[in-house]
Amino acid sequence: MAIGIHPLTASIGAEITGVDLADISTDTAEELRKAWLDHKVLVLRDQHISQEQHIAFGRLFGDLEVHPFTENDDGHPEIVVLEAGGDTGRTFVAAGWHSDVTWRAEPSMGSILRGVIVPPYGGDTCFANACAAYQRLSDEWKERVDDLVAVHDYMRVFSDRVAPAEREAMRETYPAQHHPVIRTHPETGERGIYTNIGFTSHILDVEPEESKEILRHLERQIMSPSVQCRVRWQPDTFVMWDNRSAQHAATNDFLPMHRRMERVTVVGDRPF
Repeated sequence: MAIGIHPLTASIGAEITGVDLADISTDTAEELRKAWLDHKVLVLRDQHISQEQHIAFGRLFGDLEVHPFTENDDGHPEIVVLEAGGDTGRTFVAAGWHSDVTWRAEPSMGSILRGVIVPPYGGDTCFANACAAYQRLSDEWKERVDDLVAVHDYMRVFSDRVAPAEREAMRETYPAQHHPVIRTHPETGERGIYTNIGFTSHILDVEPEESKEILRHLERQIMSPSVQCRVRWQPDTFVMWDNRSAQHAATNDFLPMHRRMERVTVVGDRPF
């Protein structure tokens, strides 16, 4: 039986029905991959699976990375734990628009996030179609940014998580990366905005003020509600998004209530 695909908006996102993540056939995995490319964000609800099954599901789409700067599950290093509020003492929420780990030489292809502890209200995640945002640029702006290259640096977000004695070695392992400002999706051929407020420090070969102007303008395109969808979490809701063509931002409107999410991240390739 074909899976059910129910678009969230005309621009991005679809809720998927008729799928059990504990029992995925090859045909179903291919249907999901196609829907993922078409809609960029997929929502699957009421998936009561184990962490091991979460990892196995992620591996259907590629190798999984281990994040060097986040809190990872003790028994499953592939699982990134994103937790704030409650008794955790943490208030950090990834509220700025971004794609995951663009500071890597080969940033992630996609992320698969699970709601584990979900507050009764607040804590939604918003997603933006970076390709639609690019298409909304004027021809003059497209010509201005099409061939530019930007610098992405993990230090902008994670510098305080690296001990001073380890920073030199970590910088050698994860040097700042140069990625195109407008990325071409390797499977669909779509072009999309690939700068973000979190990890992009500046644009190469332009004056600092012009760099800031360009980054602000591109961020405003991503922030347009016309290219977005918004997901309200429930326990055991899974959301998978394509980091090559979508950006996301969490909301911090649930604090001080407790929110815990768990993510696996699929290894990607070098942007072009």
